[in-house]
Amino acid sequence: MKFVARANRAALPMTTNPYTSPDTNSAKASPVVRRISWPAVVLQLALLAAVMTIGSYTAPQSGGMMWAGMGFLAYTLGLRMLVPRDHRRGIRQVRQGRYDLACGSFLDSYAFFSRHVWLDRYRAITLLTPSYMAYREMALCNAAYCCTQIGEGKRARELYHQALAEFPHCGMAASALNMIESIESSQDRESVSES
Repeated sequence: MKFVARANRAALPMTTNPYTSPDTNSAKASPVVRRISWPAVVLQLALLAAVMTIGSYTAPQSGGMMWAGMGFLAYTLGLRMLVPRDHRRGIRQVRQGRYDLACGSFLDSYAFFSRHVWLDRYRAITLLTPSYMAYREMALCNAAYCCTQIGEGKRARELYHQALAEFPHCGMAASALNMIESIESSQDRESVSES
């Protein structure tokens, strides 16, 4: 997994959070993880090639291949803009440092994709997205992350456990739970040594 920090240009309110250090308590340090399913990429490229081939045979004189490629691109972008709109809203809110609102958006995304599991399961075809993680898995992990940012550690732990129950190979949830438990145990040791 690769963690990429995305910079946010807006000034963010700082809050005290026991799950992050003071210098990482902002959207500037929010981890963005993108795991790609390479078989999904190959499938999408094959689909693009098929659409462009059909376009070149149906309208060879009028730029059918170009129009088919542009139509495919418009369709792909349209799907990504319309269907996972709650997920996209949550990401936008995380970048703005509005973790409480982002948590709700990610839970709305989870609810949507739980109602339409087939969209999520076959996302390489239905949504033309090469994401390795399911949208439901991302939604639970993102909502849990947002809970840690607003100091709701108990709720974050519940969401990470739910992610592991539904997606047993979710390394992000397992790592986050280990980190939360490590931080809490070190805080417990510090409070005992101070007494």
